[in-house]
Order: sequence, then structure tokens, then C-alpha cells
Amino acid sequence: MRGYLKDHVGVFEPDEVVILLAAFDKSWGAVQASGVRYPADKLEFVRAILAKHIIAAAMEGERDVGRLRDGALLALAQSNLRSGPASKLS
Repeated sequence: MRGYLKDHVGVFEPDEVVILLAAFDKSWGAVQASGVRYPADKLEFVRAILAKHIIAAAMEGERDVGRLRDGALLALAQSNLRSGPASKLS
């Protein structure tokens, strides 16, 4: 996320950056907790989708962590990068 924010230096105030980072962390945590497995070569694409959506939404004025997180997760779901549900061994 910080790498993508470097492309937007001066756009966001420090307190806004804290919000964006929190939204990214929460969205990434939700991805990890979901049990969905992405191929190793797609993980950076997944993180990029989340980060880019959060930044784009924030540039349009969104500052709510929950809405930023949810929008990023929706963007990810619509990206079709998933390799399918994780297999469960019981």
C-alpha cells in the first residue's frame, strides 16, 4: 500500500494516510481470513487491486475505513483472480 501511496505524495494528509493504511490492512486481513487461496504469482496483483481501489475511492472523498475496505473487497471479487475455494481436509 505504501508503494502505491508514493505515487500520490501530497494528495493525502497524514491522518488520511492512516485511514487508508487501516482500510488496506483490514481488507488484506479479510482476504487472508476468508480461506480463499490465490496462486503465489497473483498475491501482489491481489494486494494491488485492494490498494488501488482504496486510493481511488479516497481520491473521490471516501474516508470511512469500513466503506473503503468493503469497496476494495468488492473490487477484488469482481477481478476474477481467484483460483477457487480452498480445499478442506477433514
